[in-house]
Amino acid sequence: MVSTPVRLQKVGSIALPMESLTHKLSEDTDNVVADASASFSAGMLSLPESRLFGTDGIRGRAGELLSAPLALQVGFWAGRILLANAATIGPVVIGQDSRNSSSMLAMALSAGLTAAGLEVWDLGLCPTPAVAQVIDTTEAIGGVMISASHNPPPDNGIKLFGANGSKLAIALQNQIEAALRGNVQEFIQPAISGWGTHYHRPELAKDYCTAIQATLHSASNELPLSGMRIVLDLAWGAAVELAPIAFQALGAEVICLHDQPDGDRINVDCGSTHLGTLQAAVKAHQADLGVAFDGDADRVLAVDNLGRPVDGDYILYLWGMALNQSNQLPGHTIVATVMSNLGFERAWEKQGGKLVRANVGDQYVHAEMLRHGAMLGGEQSGHVLCRHYGVSGDGMLTALHLAQLIKRSGASFSDLVDQSFQTFPQKLKNVRVEDRARRVNWQACEPLMQAIAAAELAMGNQGRVLVRASGTEPLIRVMVEAASEDLVLHWTDTLAAAAQRYLVSSR
Repeated sequence: MVSTPVRLQKVGSIALPMESLTHKLSEDTDNVVADASASFSAGMLSLPESRLFGTDGIRGRAGELLSAPLALQVGFWAGRILLANAATIGPVVIGQDSRNSSSMLAMALSAGLTAAGLEVWDLGLCPTPAVAQVIDTTEAIGGVMISASHNPPPDNGIKLFGANGSKLAIALQNQIEAALRGNVQEFIQPAISGWGTHYHRPELAKDYCTAIQATLHSASNELPLSGMRIVLDLAWGAAVELAPIAFQALGAEVICLHDQPDGDRINVDCGSTHLGTLQAAVKAHQADLGVAFDGDADRVLAVDNLGRPVDGDYILYLWGMALNQSNQLPGHTIVATVMSNLGFERAWEKQGGKLVRANVGDQYVHAEMLRHGAMLGGEQSGHVLCRHYGVSGDGMLTALHLAQLIKRSGASFSDLVDQSFQTFPQKLKNVRVEDRARRVNWQACEPLMQAIAAAELAMGNQGRVLVRASGTEPLIRVMVEAASEDLVLHWTDTLAAAAQRYLVSSR
């Protein structure tokens, strides 16, 4: 039974009781709780020497790096550090995607958080932005999403959020990692005043779905998406329950693909990384557009009515134009990443806009948005942030607004794309580098650096090279962009071969 509440917790328009976390315990229990930190510090974890936290939390193969013991300790130390930095005591929000390992990790994380004295609100299966939105609209002091986004089914990840619903600050990630490695003096440890409690709160994910629908408005009594036929590729993942509800509630006729939660098939030949099935379905159903989410629905890619892929650069351009026309784009500024196409940048500048480039990763995009006062930003991969409506990248929100701007334009999606910009030829090749040290320190490989320098010299101002280590997968990403497709193909193949030779084959 839930005890008599000491305050009301506001969620949307509903006042919800929240049990106090400051239980009065007996002297014996206090002694046990006081020893909790020491017990967790004594836990033996086999951790890699390189940094645990990448560009999007801790990610790896479930059962190997991402084990229940690790998740238990991440939960405990994240809880301690969130408490140390919280203005008031509040709950921590947990969500998960459909991977087979997600429930195991969720239970372990919850055990760690409750051992740290925190109340846990478990949303269950939900998109990552649902966790961010619930944190932002309640007194929650942080949150956790268990997902490996677009990665294959055997992988999983732990994404941590701060009290404002944004990804947890790097400084706090560093404190958690230090504690996991046995250095618990890096931060002030608050006293644990009692055990926390775990509550199942799936209704909060539904509140998120209602909230993002409310961001669309219609000038008439007609529903904002009325008359539109839209194909949704749900990738067997986190959006399978909520996305169809949102689009249908706004008047769209919806055709769903891969629409059950399936941990064995999440992202497999579907979703935002495999658009072929969606392209065929859009043409077969003569749909106005198709949208494809990744496993946790924090990103989205689109397909126009002719079945052509539409990436995040085009989505940013079209949404940016719509926001600019309604004077909702301060400084005419969009924040993109180093991966965004030069054709997008030059077209946006031709419209009088400014494109700011950030490093790859939504936390870096978000940081640049705050620094420049920008309201729209995102990645070519479809991770789009609009600060008018949310605090994180949100695939469902982005897809809804994309559909609305298509309808309001009175033109077809393909016409809007054709009237926007022409991309420079660009090619990306991934080289799998299992050796983490070699992958992270790839810039120390002199032969590869010489090959990159040769490519840049040969192309001059007619192209650019971007080589980087993925923060979410064991890959070196080699991207070449140039005015000539021949240059792109030649140098992408040359540099990928060099990475394969000097980072993988050479031992």
